[in-house]
Amino acid sequence: MSMQVKGTLQQILKLESGVSKAGKEWKKQDFVLVTNEQFPKTVCFTLFGDKISLIEGISDGSEIEVFFSLESRDFNGKWYHNINAWKIERAGAVSASKNYPPEFAVGDIPPEPAEDGNDLPF
Repeated sequence: MSMQVKGTLQQILKLESGVSKAGKEWKKQDFVLVTNEQFPKTVCFTLFGDKISLIEGISDGSEIEVFFSLESRDFNGKWYHNINAWKIERAGAVSASKNYPPEFAVGDIPPEPAEDGNDLPF
Protein backbone atom coordinates (compact mmCIF):
# COMPACT_ATOMS: atom_id res chain seq x y z
CA MET A 1 0.00 0.00 0.00
CA SER A 2 1.55 3.28 -1.12
CA MET A 3 0.39 6.72 0.00
CA GLN A 4 1.55 10.34 0.20
CA VAL A 5 1.09 13.29 2.55
CA LYS A 6 2.21 16.92 2.65
CA GLY A 7 3.26 18.73 5.78
CA THR A 8 5.93 20.55 7.75
CA LEU A 9 9.05 18.73 8.90
CA GLN A 10 8.99 19.08 12.67
CA GLN A 11 12.04 17.08 13.72
CA ILE A 12 14.69 14.69 12.44
CA LEU A 13 15.42 12.10 15.11
CA LYS A 14 18.76 10.51 15.94
CA LEU A 15 20.22 7.99 13.46
CA GLU A 16 19.98 4.41 14.78
CA SER A 17 22.11 1.45 13.69
CA GLY A 18 22.91 -2.08 14.73
CA VAL A 19 23.50 -5.66 13.62
CA SER A 20 20.70 -8.15 12.95
CA LYS A 21 20.63 -11.73 14.24
CA ALA A 22 21.79 -12.77 10.77
CA GLY A 23 24.88 -10.56 11.19
CA LYS A 24 23.85 -7.85 8.72
CA GLU A 25 24.36 -4.20 9.64
CA TRP A 26 21.32 -1.93 9.49
CA LYS A 27 20.58 1.72 10.03
CA LYS A 28 17.42 3.78 10.17
CA GLN A 29 16.41 7.41 10.53
CA ASP A 30 13.05 8.58 11.87
CA PHE A 31 11.56 12.00 11.23
CA VAL A 32 8.37 13.71 12.37
CA LEU A 33 5.94 15.52 10.06
CA VAL A 34 2.94 17.69 10.98
CA THR A 35 0.27 17.47 8.27
CA ASN A 36 -1.31 20.48 6.57
CA GLU A 37 -4.93 19.70 7.39
CA GLN A 38 -7.72 21.49 9.21
CA PHE A 39 -6.90 19.27 12.18
CA PRO A 40 -3.13 18.62 11.81
CA LYS A 41 -1.79 15.17 12.61
CA THR A 42 1.73 14.39 13.80
CA VAL A 43 3.25 11.36 12.05
CA CYS A 44 6.63 9.66 12.58
CA PHE A 45 8.13 8.17 9.39
CA THR A 46 11.09 5.81 9.07
CA LEU A 47 13.84 5.72 6.45
CA PHE A 48 15.94 2.55 6.16
CA GLY A 49 19.40 1.98 4.68
CA ASP A 50 20.28 4.07 1.64
CA LYS A 51 16.91 5.91 1.84
CA ILE A 52 18.34 7.91 4.77
CA SER A 53 19.97 10.23 2.23
CA LEU A 54 16.49 11.46 1.18
CA ILE A 55 16.22 13.65 4.30
CA GLU A 56 19.72 15.17 3.99
CA GLY A 57 19.69 18.89 3.27
CA ILE A 58 16.13 19.34 4.53
CA SER A 59 15.79 21.33 7.73
CA ASP A 60 13.12 21.54 10.41
CA GLY A 61 10.23 23.76 9.33
CA SER A 62 10.53 22.82 5.65
CA GLU A 63 7.39 22.01 3.69
CA ILE A 64 7.73 18.52 2.19
CA GLU A 65 5.70 15.77 0.56
CA VAL A 66 6.39 12.25 1.78
CA PHE A 67 5.57 9.12 -0.22
CA PHE A 68 5.30 6.11 2.06
CA SER A 69 4.02 2.59 2.56
CA LEU A 70 2.32 1.08 5.58
CA GLU A 71 3.31 -2.25 7.01
CA SER A 72 2.12 -4.25 10.04
CA ARG A 73 3.51 -7.38 11.68
CA ASP A 74 2.56 -9.64 14.54
CA PHE A 75 5.01 -10.39 17.36
CA ASN A 76 3.85 -12.56 20.26
CA GLY A 77 0.20 -11.69 19.68
CA LYS A 78 0.79 -7.94 19.51
CA TRP A 79 0.71 -5.92 16.28
CA TYR A 80 3.38 -3.38 15.34
CA HIS A 81 3.18 -0.84 12.53
CA ASN A 82 5.78 0.84 10.36
CA ILE A 83 5.34 3.92 8.18
CA ASN A 84 8.22 3.56 5.73
CA ALA A 85 9.07 6.61 3.61
CA TRP A 86 10.49 5.83 0.18
CA LYS A 87 10.48 9.26 -1.46
CA ILE A 88 10.60 12.85 -0.20
CA GLU A 89 10.02 15.99 -2.26
CA ARG A 90 10.17 19.60 -1.19
CA ALA A 91 6.68 21.13 -1.40
CA GLY A 92 6.14 22.99 -4.65
CA ALA A 93 8.86 21.03 -6.42
CA VAL A 94 7.78 19.63 -9.77
CA SER A 95 8.54 15.95 -10.10
CA ALA A 96 10.57 15.03 -13.17
CA SER A 97 8.44 11.92 -13.57
CA LYS A 98 5.28 13.96 -14.17
CA ASN A 99 4.68 15.80 -17.42
CA TYR A 100 3.20 19.07 -16.27
CA PRO A 101 2.69 21.85 -18.81
CA PRO A 102 5.08 24.78 -18.45
CA GLU A 103 3.94 27.69 -16.31
CA PHE A 104 1.98 30.44 -18.07
CA ALA A 105 3.69 33.80 -18.55
CA VAL A 106 2.30 37.10 -19.85
CA GLY A 107 4.78 36.92 -22.76
CA ASP A 108 3.00 33.77 -23.96
CA ILE A 109 0.04 35.81 -25.23
CA PRO A 110 0.44 36.52 -28.97
CA PRO A 111 0.14 40.15 -30.02
CA GLU A 112 -3.16 41.34 -31.45
CA PRO A 113 -3.22 41.59 -35.24
CA ALA A 114 -3.01 45.02 -36.81
CA GLU A 115 -6.37 46.63 -37.59
CA ASP A 116 -6.90 46.48 -41.35
CA GLY A 117 -10.68 46.46 -41.27
CA ASN A 118 -10.89 42.75 -41.95
CA ASP A 119 -11.46 40.65 -38.88
CA LEU A 120 -11.92 37.37 -40.74
CA PRO A 121 -9.17 34.81 -40.05
CA PHE A 122 -8.91 33.78 -43.73
